[in-house]
Amino acid sequence: MGDEWWYAAASALAAGGGWLLRLLTVSGAAAAVGVGTLVGCGFSWGGLWLLGLFFASSSFFSHAGKRKKAKMAGKLAKGGRRDAVQVFANGGVPAVLALLALLRPDPVWNELFVVAVAAANADTWASEIGALSRRPPRAWPSFRPVEAGTSGAVTPLGTAASLAGALFIAAAGAHFLHAAPFFTIALFGWLGSWLDTWLGAAWQSVYRCPVCGAATERKRHCGRKTIHVKGWRWLDNDAVNALSVAGAVLAATFVLVR
Repeated sequence: MGDEWWYAAASALAAGGGWLLRLLTVSGAAAAVGVGTLVGCGFSWGGLWLLGLFFASSSFFSHAGKRKKAKMAGKLAKGGRRDAVQVFANGGVPAVLALLALLRPDPVWNELFVVAVAAANADTWASEIGALSRRPPRAWPSFRPVEAGTSGAVTPLGTAASLAGALFIAAAGAHFLHAAPFFTIALFGWLGSWLDTWLGAAWQSVYRCPVCGAATERKRHCGRKTIHVKGWRWLDNDAVNALSVAGAVLAATFVLVR
């Protein structure tokens, strides 16, 4: 049996566990198997370890402070269980890099892959840990106070968590994939989180509920269709995540590609 079958089996085992723990929907689990298998084929077990660390850590922090986060649920488009679109939003770029590594082997793909995962992890840690901040979030770049859960808002805690998330994956990438330079990779991963913040603040679609008046990412709220009030309709949170990861990789390409 070729190694690709072992990668698929490991991905299926992890995805099945995620589904049983209610971290993934059925579609999310299926997408995770596809992304994991491709990453395994492109970057071997080191790539799978990196994906596993991202998924495990983000899932852990997403369940921290559930009571406080429950109050923000009405503003977010989706719940805590990740569906296929969410999996591809964070794992699509790493999967493409894995395919490129298969077609044209080069050590630079390892480095760009780590940047992609670091960007996704930095943004996830910023959102999940930043939501626990005792200080009210502020819109970026104006820094005016806004409600918790507002897209593009930042807190000191979330900013620190974002940097920690990028450093964590960069360190894991150095260990499992020998990806270097460490600080450059971490910096571009952190840059991806800031790109996500900027896109969320400036261009992400925002709707308003005609019943309760709440600003939300949802197209339906309180049983009614919401009213589009800001941003591009197609640019939802999943699109912002995908673009920020892609942007971080594109920026890193100019530095890391020799």
